[in-house]
Amino acid sequence: MELNTLMTNKLKPYFKLELDEYGRKFKAGDLTGAWNHLERAHILGQAYPWHHSYVHWKMLLFGIHIKSAKKVFGQIPRLLIGGVKSFEGEIPVGNTGGANVPPLKSMKIEEDLMTIFKSAGIHPNTILHE
Repeated sequence: MELNTLMTNKLKPYFKLELDEYGRKFKAGDLTGAWNHLERAHILGQAYPWHHSYVHWKMLLFGIHIKSAKKVFGQIPRLLIGGVKSFEGEIPVGNTGGANVPPLKSMKIEEDLMTIFKSAGIHPNTILHE
C-alpha cells in the first residue's frame, strides 16, 4: 500500500485554479458553475489527505450556504473519512465527492482533467485505487 501525503508541485497549480474558479463563480452567484469547480478540485485532490479534506470542507460550507440538508449531511462523513482514505490510498478513481454520488463509486475522469494529470506526470490509477 502506498501512502499519499503531499500533492506534487506540478499538480498544485491546477488544484488552486479550480478553487480560484470556484470562488469567482460563487461570488458571481453562479452556484452551478461554482459546484462544478469544487467537483473538479475534488478529482484533482482526492489522492492527497489535506487537499481532499479541504474540498469536502468547502463542499460542506457550500451546502450550508444553499441550505441543502442533503449536501450538508452528505459531506460530514466524507469530511471525516475522506482524508484518511486518501492517506491509505483507498479511494475511487474520478469520484466527484458530492452527496449525489456514492462515496466509493469510481467515475470516468473528463478528458481535460486527464490531460492535467498527464501534464503533471501522474496517471490517476497509479495514485488511486478502485
